[in-house]
Amino acid sequence: MPTHSNTYKSLNRSMGKALHAYSMIQDGDRIAVGLSGGKDSWALMWLLAERQTRVPVRYSLHPIHIDPGFEGGPSGAIEAFCRRMGWTVHIERTDFGPVAHSDVNRENPCFLCARNRRRRLFEAADRMGCRKLALGHNKDDLIETLFINMFYAGEISTMMAHQPFFDGRITVIRPLAYTDEAHLERFARIMQFPVPPNPCPSAGRSKRAAVKDMLRRLYADNRKIKGNIFRSMRHVRAEYLPR
Repeated sequence: MPTHSNTYKSLNRSMGKALHAYSMIQDGDRIAVGLSGGKDSWALMWLLAERQTRVPVRYSLHPIHIDPGFEGGPSGAIEAFCRRMGWTVHIERTDFGPVAHSDVNRENPCFLCARNRRRRLFEAADRMGCRKLALGHNKDDLIETLFINMFYAGEISTMMAHQPFFDGRITVIRPLAYTDEAHLERFARIMQFPVPPNPCPSAGRSKRAAVKDMLRRLYADNRKIKGNIFRSMRHVRAEYLPR
């Protein structure tokens, strides 16, 4: 385990900062962890599990994978790796992906599939008695969502690091909200997490992919841009915005 690597230290520091800033975890919490099989969710699960061994706060982790139903999906690899790590994963098998890409759907396939998977994730967490749901969204995701909402929804908003739902019945926490995606990619390679190719036919062709590509080109021109965008979300000067 790379507990002494610079990558691990950077991830642990950024996650700890977010956890403390929003008081995300309390003693006795049952935390569902959305485990998609991507690098972010693997890193989140591993870091939260490792943290259990060295902090006085006691909490339990309950990984959940929502299988969208595409042939060649990651469910098998997720089950195998979780067994190896001693984690008990709960898998919900659905047909959300194929249905969203079929003729019966008149909406954007990514929107419908994501909405259904999110709903099923909340339902599974609730059935398991989890009042916290940890998701692996990182700093880059928050920035990309800001631009997606501006471009396609006509509003300035993004995902929140700590967000209660259903009158506080379940609270979504995003411990990686201050963490750079590049560090998570490096950590996934070090840890050899099983990250199979995404079988979704819309992979790489979504609005998020387009925004990600735009931002990548901006970052290449000026390395300060990402940090400035992230800071701007907490320094909104409403008096200089039109009403």
